[in-house]
Amino acid sequence: MVERNTEKRIGRVVARVAPNAKKETLHGLAKEYILPSSTVFTDDFVSYDGLQAEGYVHKRIRHSAKVYVSGDVHAQAIEGFWSLVKSGIGGVYHNVTAKYLQTYLNEYSFRFNRRDRGNLLFRAILERVSQRVS
Repeated sequence: MVERNTEKRIGRVVARVAPNAKKETLHGLAKEYILPSSTVFTDDFVSYDGLQAEGYVHKRIRHSAKVYVSGDVHAQAIEGFWSLVKSGIGGVYHNVTAKYLQTYLNEYSFRFNRRDRGNLLFRAILERVSQRVS
């Protein structure tokens, strides 16, 4: 999931490994990470059916009909994130097992959510590990 902020820029991303792509699973993740009454943009995958009944404004783009953008309805932000993950795993790690997939998603989410800091990522990591735990 990736948020769009009010300036229609890409915000933070949350990436979670799901055990399956069933409606109950995806709706459960939506309830866990997306605020009620938010506008949710998805493709036309059938498991997204019923998000309006869950309290969201649901807008779909019909990828199955080769439509990728219609006004402000698109899924380009999350697709861009997944493109980074796929090319990173394929180019650097070559293969990732299911056991460690969430760890890799955590890494890519961490980096993506701090992309506006430029090359200060190392400093940000050092600051976090040097903080005292109470």
